[in-house]
Amino acid sequence: MPFDHFPDGIVVADADGRVTYVNRWIKYWARAEGDELLGMHLNDTLPFDDLGGNSWFDCVHPYDGLNIRTRISESSWYSPRGSEYLITASLVRDQPAGKVMKVIVSIRNARVRLQRDREKSDMVATVAHELRSPLTGIKGFSATLLSRWDAFTEDQRVFMLQTIDADADRLSRLITELLDAARIDAGRLSLRTEPVRLDELTERVLASVFSTADEPPLPRVTAEVPIVWGDADRITQVFTNLLENAMRHGEGLREIVVGPEDRDGAAGVSVRVIDNGPGIAPESRMRIFSRFWRSGPGAGSGLGMFIVRGVVDQHGGTITIDDAEGGGASIGVWLPVNEPDTMTS
Repeated sequence: MPFDHFPDGIVVADADGRVTYVNRWIKYWARAEGDELLGMHLNDTLPFDDLGGNSWFDCVHPYDGLNIRTRISESSWYSPRGSEYLITASLVRDQPAGKVMKVIVSIRNARVRLQRDREKSDMVATVAHELRSPLTGIKGFSATLLSRWDAFTEDQRVFMLQTIDADADRLSRLITELLDAARIDAGRLSLRTEPVRLDELTERVLASVFSTADEPPLPRVTAEVPIVWGDADRITQVFTNLLENAMRHGEGLREIVVGPEDRDGAAGVSVRVIDNGPGIAPESRMRIFSRFWRSGPGAGSGLGMFIVRGVVDQHGGTITIDDAEGGGASIGVWLPVNEPDTMTS
């Protein structure tokens, strides 16, 4: 039958309200065996109410009401066992504004929606907390300076203004990360592709991250690196985040290794960032790519690795976490060449 493998429960009733079809989910939820539900009235097959004793059938009147209706909007209803379900229905008429000849009811367990609602609430609470922290500093120092400017020395005023500036930068970075995370969730992260040499790009990133060092480290290039096509700014964002994480959480960078690597017949480039830390526990290796997942002192917003994976995925690449030889974490990013097709006239 067409709806046997449908992910939701499906009930079909004829013009008289008699059930002509139920899929396997309806049988499972009703603990029915064989075809015992067939021929029953739709009202008896769907014993859902609104916790006030009002049944779904009596409230929505699938066979009555406006004769232009072709759909009953999704809403929450409860089974006799107290479980919440989302129910919607399509009304098939013999002609426009005609008699209802068939009712097709779709039933979905609301557990997944409730979980997503909780996740959204948690996310809103986390975002509010992250925004409040730098805003508190900005508001506190600016209000103090406005009300008591003459009470402070020049050095004190400079210190407070520098703190305001740093908190404003932190707030700006957080908002940028939130926007990037939202674009990744919505599948709207756009790339401006161009030829990129990953050995040169990682060298620039190392020079930036180690800008205060007398001699910034260089990437170890294992062989001639092919050019990949990608968004240089986004790829820079990826490796800047990985290097900063190695410095902050991995007890310093050991090395970054760049080299060509083919995967599944596709040419590409592999970049490995290896740190000196204790490594990342296997049970945490997937969790670190979750939104707002943080671990250890000095953790940031918890969005960095989520964005890293989103950018790598958008390029058609992969990111993996392994134990480095001799200890430490080895985070590998592989990006395909992705050379665009050449147009010939």
